[in-house]
Amino acid sequence: MPGALLLDSEGLSKLYLKDRQVAAFVQAAMEEGVRVATTAMTTLEADFERIHPARISWVLSRIDVHEITKRLAGDAAALLRTHHLHGHKYAIDAVLAAVARAAQGPVTVLTSDPEDLTLLCGPTVEIIKV
Repeated sequence: MPGALLLDSEGLSKLYLKDRQVAAFVQAAMEEGVRVATTAMTTLEADFERIHPARISWVLSRIDVHEITKRLAGDAAALLRTHHLHGHKYAIDAVLAAVARAAQGPVTVLTSDPEDLTLLCGPTVEIIKV
């Protein structure tokens, strides 16, 4: 598999809003066969107030949305413990980081929070600020 492009809440929000930079990353990834994904928790955190529900449904139908399983939650909790972090401020990022760390091939995360995700994802995941 040629890798994965993961979107945090800001990346997903910008995709909903047709942001050119994020849309270009997603389009290029899809053309290369790179899996574009996020987590179910991220869909809750993303800004969807100004977005028509049909747009949200269409965007989410084109990307993989990882369900939050007991195992994924455990992996995220382990990352939080390792880095001495806790609380809702880090929980959703930790779930996304756990998905990123488990993905095959080169993995890139589009995020508005590069510091926290760089820490949680580790050196094998490329972090790009959007």
